[in-house]
Amino acid sequence: MRILVLAKQVPDTRNVGKEAMKEDGTVNRGVLPVIFNPDDMCALEMALEAKSRIENAEIFVLTMGPARAAEIIRESLYRGADKGFLLTDRKFAGSDTLATSYALAQAAKRINPDLIFCGMQAIDGDTAQVGPQTAEKLSFLQITYAEELVEIDAQTIMIKRRLERGVEIVKSKLPALVTVHGSAPACRARNAKRVMQFKHARTPSEMRDIETRIMASIVERPYLLIEEWSADLINAEENYLGLSGSPTKVKKIDNVVLSKKENKTLTASDTEIEQMMRELIMIND
Repeated sequence: MRILVLAKQVPDTRNVGKEAMKEDGTVNRGVLPVIFNPDDMCALEMALEAKSRIENAEIFVLTMGPARAAEIIRESLYRGADKGFLLTDRKFAGSDTLATSYALAQAAKRINPDLIFCGMQAIDGDTAQVGPQTAEKLSFLQITYAEELVEIDAQTIMIKRRLERGVEIVKSKLPALVTVHGSAPACRARNAKRVMQFKHARTPSEMRDIETRIMASIVERPYLLIEEWSADLINAEENYLGLSGSPTKVKKIDNVVLSKKENKTLTASDTEIEQMMRELIMIND
């Protein structure tokens, strides 16, 4: 079984400043620290769990972004993934969910997976659209809001879904795409042996700046090469990519700055707490 994990390197939204957005409404990723998208980490863990139940299963990780996004693939290799691909090209810049899902679907066709896992949503957009859109473009069945892998075999998968008012268990034939909820089990820690094995894994772009010794190590061990795929390589039509393929347009961005105008210290007395509640009610009215 070929299992694909769609992962994304995202800006750390805990550190968003006034320079986080460009004038054209796109994210200025160059000034923000980046992390492995949390929901995608849960998706990786569910993929690893599926691999443990299926004989001869392989896990491939696909991420789309600039050269530095290769770090996502290394982190996945450290935890148990078998191979990674970096989808990178200037033509992808400014992609909304529609353009992103198109590029991911085109790349997925080259991998030909039986099962795809991805996070329910990314913290930089919170749309939860890329997974379902990718499934539609691949004509895959889809299960959303996955919280637990219940059963899996070569033909079917059974998933527990986390819904607003409870849970439900659904079963689907393969091929299928599963979007994983943030309440799913967190991803396992790095494996020390795998860190030593894959610490020199690099993309061709990264190999331009590495030491000769590390270069020789990669040449001797082909599994350390992280493949880079361009728009042309995945046979993507340029008018469906980037800004030209993105109907979503940001017209205006307002920076909201909350400032403290008044401080008030309260004791634990019922009288002062009641007075504060009256003041708050009056403000809201």
